[in-house]
Amino acid sequence: METISTFAKKLWCVKKQLILFLTPLILLPLLFGLPEKEGKCLYVVLLMAVFWCTEALPLAVTAMLPVCLFPTMGILPSKKVCPQYFLDTNFLFLSGLVMASAIEEWGLHRRIALKVLKIVGVKPAWLILGMMITSAFLSMWLSNTATTAMMLPIANAILESLFGDLATLKENCKVKDETEGELLCRVSPTVPYTLTAEEIRTESEYQMKVWKGFLICIPYAASIGGTATLTGTAPNLILIGQLKSYFPECDLINFGSWFAFAFPLMVFFLILGWLWISFLYGGLNTRLCVKKQDERAQAEAKAEAVIDEDYRKLGPINFAEGAIAFFFILFAVLLFTRDPKFVTGWSTFFNKGYVSDATTGVIIVSILFFFPSQKPSLSWWFDSRAPNTPYVPLLSWKKAQECVPWNIILLLGGGFAMAKGCEESGLAAWIGAYLQPIAQVPPAVAVMFITAFLACFTEFASNTATIIIFLPVIAELVNPLYFMIPATTGCSFAFMLPVSTPPNSIAFASGHLLVKDMVKTGFVMNILGILSVSLAMNTWGRAMFSLETYPDWARPVNMSSTVTDIQLPSLYNKSCQTPFLSGHR
Repeated sequence: METISTFAKKLWCVKKQLILFLTPLILLPLLFGLPEKEGKCLYVVLLMAVFWCTEALPLAVTAMLPVCLFPTMGILPSKKVCPQYFLDTNFLFLSGLVMASAIEEWGLHRRIALKVLKIVGVKPAWLILGMMITSAFLSMWLSNTATTAMMLPIANAILESLFGDLATLKENCKVKDETEGELLCRVSPTVPYTLTAEEIRTESEYQMKVWKGFLICIPYAASIGGTATLTGTAPNLILIGQLKSYFPECDLINFGSWFAFAFPLMVFFLILGWLWISFLYGGLNTRLCVKKQDERAQAEAKAEAVIDEDYRKLGPINFAEGAIAFFFILFAVLLFTRDPKFVTGWSTFFNKGYVSDATTGVIIVSILFFFPSQKPSLSWWFDSRAPNTPYVPLLSWKKAQECVPWNIILLLGGGFAMAKGCEESGLAAWIGAYLQPIAQVPPAVAVMFITAFLACFTEFASNTATIIIFLPVIAELVNPLYFMIPATTGCSFAFMLPVSTPPNSIAFASGHLLVKDMVKTGFVMNILGILSVSLAMNTWGRAMFSLETYPDWARPVNMSSTVTDIQLPSLYNKSCQTPFLSGHR
């Protein structure tokens, strides 16, 4: 028995090497049992999917496999594969990351966070809401991971002011003896008088629940907020990149139109999430929502003092912060107004199709590398005693290199390369033909099913890898946008496990959350997210993206002979103009 145990431990130590060696062998039958090109492409896709899900190779290294496998297996020539790694979508993502690094460099994000907390106050229910609003807003522009890492220390400082030292609080939860209870009670800043041991334990358990609610709301809000903008999270960019690859004529999705759809969805889901987290962790208790003088007034005053002191230490807004704020607002406004669809955008001043969101992003972030961080002074030129030091720009290339996760850019490129291979080999149409029965169920049910499936899958794999794997297939079903948009959004709804997303891992690493806390909270969050996406797609999403009609731009792919022969005639009328989105014929 001991020998078996030792051998099992040895195998576990080399599990990644075993996966790298065995997976290509196990998948070999695909090369011989399927049509030639489709089989080869499916082999590469599944190989990358396994490597991504198990992280047998670093995610970025797996993303580069198409560069060597697609040409050598005759799927796609190298000159078509390599350009996929730096499409204009990648430049839009890069410009968003550079802007985020400039914001972090000058601490503008911390000023925004503290200002919001000053506004909402320190009543736990409202403070949880303030944390969620701030985290969601910041993650629209910064990475979800950076937002969570920045917000958690602020949350911990406020919690310690409200409830005192965490170690003491945990000890209070275990008190049994009356004397011990009275001693610990006097130490706690939130209960400045003597209570019985049972009252101490009950109060401390309640405070621990609120503490967990504070910590768990931040990563969840960061994941939700990232869905509101195209640059907020990688799956959104993969959607637009694959749309451009599959459907070059589709111009419905850009920064402005996506924001108009996703921002109301984000706000709606954020409110539902706040109500659920506050209810589950005690924040909606009326004694904490209604302002009245009780035994918590002293602790709340201390928490307010902490926020006020931290904000005061920032001092007045300096020239660099003001400049970053100006360029940040300009960046957002230009992206929104380039081609907002409902009014004429500024892109009409240039040749049609020449200017993209990437152009806007690169223009703005390029300015950051030479715009001064100190207020220019004309008198400096005439003052011989002024220091002759070179001016410092708002952002240096060294700082940008340190802050930009280049591995994510490679991961995006790998997704676009995979999508190109699926398109050129015919694999996406081949699989789509077999999945067409999904399109025959009521569309609202199909949307919920697809969103739920991907939300569950992404609990165990990165959201980027998940959407890369499934989006090419979903593109073949009915109106592409009707399923691709909820699939993309659903990939960001990974709330149940610590390993699901980096923000979840950061919050869990604090040591104050248990896996069961995240599973219990995240399960309902997933359900709320699925229902929210389904509501959005079948109300304002249907009107915004013309989901009632089958789009002309989708015909070259979806109307391929393979798919049409199998299922499409049953989904559309003879003119192929109106899909039966209600699910009834």
